Amino acid sequence: MRLTSPILAALATSPSVVLAQTNGNSTGPIVDLGYAKYKGNASLAADYNTNVFYGVHYAQAPLGELRWRAPQNIEAHNDFSQNDVLNAESVGPMCVQGTPERRPPQLNTTEPIPVAGEEDCLRLDVYTPTEPESASLPVLLMIHGGGYTQGNSYRVPGEALVNASAGSMIYVSIQYRLGAFGFLSSSEIKEDGQANAGLLDQRSALEWVQRNIRAFGGDPARVTIWGGSAGGGSVTSQMIMYGGVSSPPFRAAIAEYPWWQPYHDNTILNSQYRDLLSASSCSNLQCLRSLNSSALQTASQQTYIDGYAAQPGYGYGYGDFYYGPSVDGDVLRDLPSNEFKQGHFTKVPFMTDREGYEGYGFSNQSLSTPSDLTTDLQTLFPAATPSFLDRLYQLYPATAYNSTFFRRSALFGDFIINCPTNYMSSALSDAGQPTYKLLFNAGSQLHAATGPFLQQSNDSPSVNNATLAQWMKEWFISFTTDLDPSARSFSSGPQKPAWPVYNAALGTEGGVPEFAVMSVNYTQAGVIGDLDVSAQCDFFHGASYTVRN
Repeated sequence: MRLTSPILAALATSPSVVLAQTNGNSTGPIVDLGYAKYKGNASLAADYNTNVFYGVHYAQAPLGELRWRAPQNIEAHNDFSQNDVLNAESVGPMCVQGTPERRPPQLNTTEPIPVAGEEDCLRLDVYTPTEPESASLPVLLMIHGGGYTQGNSYRVPGEALVNASAGSMIYVSIQYRLGAFGFLSSSEIKEDGQANAGLLDQRSALEWVQRNIRAFGGDPARVTIWGGSAGGGSVTSQMIMYGGVSSPPFRAAIAEYPWWQPYHDNTILNSQYRDLLSASSCSNLQCLRSLNSSALQTASQQTYIDGYAAQPGYGYGYGDFYYGPSVDGDVLRDLPSNEFKQGHFTKVPFMTDREGYEGYGFSNQSLSTPSDLTTDLQTLFPAATPSFLDRLYQLYPATAYNSTFFRRSALFGDFIINCPTNYMSSALSDAGQPTYKLLFNAGSQLHAATGPFLQQSNDSPSVNNATLAQWMKEWFISFTTDLDPSARSFSSGPQKPAWPVYNAALGTEGGVPEFAVMSVNYTQAGVIGDLDVSAQCDFFHGASYTVRN
């Protein structure tokens, strides 16, 4: 291990965005997209040198007959008037949210769970620098996380990054259909609709950026996609979509703590659909499309409760969010681990990271005995055989952990996040792409601990080291602008450590080649070997169809 660096505490204006006078006393940026004009929000200009356009439509509202179908481009499907300026000054509606169940089934039968969000949610937010360094800037596009059932575009704001970039990039944050609205993938849906509709929403937003980002001063040829958790899993899906296209609508990818929850098999996918029919008192897909939004939202929330109470093989386990991407044979043609093994992915420069304790927040603290753990794992991995569990317990022996909970946390974090960062880094590096991996042991050290360091000011109370926050932002911005996290500096603060590519020569550890990973903690930053080159990850990688990722 080589932790080396101590952590110490010319202008152009885009021709398509103008600052307009409104009502004689307030100003705001106005962008003309050709088919519509939007007035943005300038309230962040003074503190963050950033303007924001919130809630810009990129596709038609997926209502009624458009439910569970591919999104429709907004340019061809709108009733906007060229004489009007649409309001993009405040956040738009988020997509319908879902709440996965985490309580004993006997407690769930009568308690209603409120459902938030709207179906008219296929929108995105655009953050632009008030003083861009050129008229054609690279773009960092965020796909939010939330287990494919929760979240919105404004949960990952972009003003801190745009401000830190000193006018060198544009930031876009998108929304997509969630839960049953975006990831219902039964046989009926495949026959008369589109499985993985939420992933197609993401692709539609990327294509909208290709068509329209020039109006904001962006360069469509220099788009980097970024996401954390389910957003990182979404980045994975965009890379393996259609078997990995050679000319994707992005030139680089960042998959932070990529969430590879089980891609459920057809038994569970069809069970989800049947539960939705039952909860909505419908008998077919046509009926589901005819329901009003409120009724469908209520029914969709009930499916989380029914799925959690189902027998293993028909529902989902603790830590799984139930809905998410699935192998449909078209949009996604195989499990992501297999697609990366076989080279079926888009080859672009790549960056990934993970935290030190990824499984902690997704493990049941009431687990106390080996029997509890076996029952839990049989629900999480219904295809698990006795030999699978025996080998798993050998690799994660009870004697290595101070409780059943921490034992489960370790294996859960490995299979769902830690090991996928190794699978992807190895595959992209072997494919000749510049690849970078980070181990983050600062902040809370839990899932999504990097968030405050990237999304908030360096002096924010949520950031426990201002210098590390500066370095994190600069690494991400530099990768966006130059495809290399070490290429550029954007401030006069302490210079960040050089971050080598994943396949940099580090020698060997126990006869095994080491792969270079940037590692940070509360006081140090430097390069170490990849801790996820391990027997545990080899085991999970060879058991793709058991863990289903």
